[in-house]
Amino acid sequence: MIMVFRELILKIIAGIIGIWLAAQFIPGVEITDSWQTLMWAGLVLGLINYFIKPVLNLITLPLRIITLGLFSLVINMGIIWLIDIIFPEIIISGIAALFWTTLIVWLLNIIIPKLIPKKKVIVE
Repeated sequence: MIMVFRELILKIIAGIIGIWLAAQFIPGVEITDSWQTLMWAGLVLGLINYFIKPVLNLITLPLRIITLGLFSLVINMGIIWLIDIIFPEIIISGIAALFWTTLIVWLLNIIIPKLIPKKKVIVE
């Protein structure tokens, strides 16, 4: 139970940091409102990545096999685009900005769980 909660929290953190980094470093990505918008967008992105993305991955498994996994990038870009649509305060203008934002969030979803160690349970 705790491991499930840990994974969800890490996906939310990766979403928040990813959107923030994209807004800081990628031309064409900006957040026009306050930090609360960033937090809500990261929360929604983390929830989508945790609950909906596994279903999308299962449905699109044949396409991901045919494209050797590259269709996962399309799925991730679609999720980031959905966040852009849901939150009008986040502006991602252009396919290049969407691509680089997707890569940042994807890399953070890989790196952050590896940086935070899991608790070891000792059974006596």
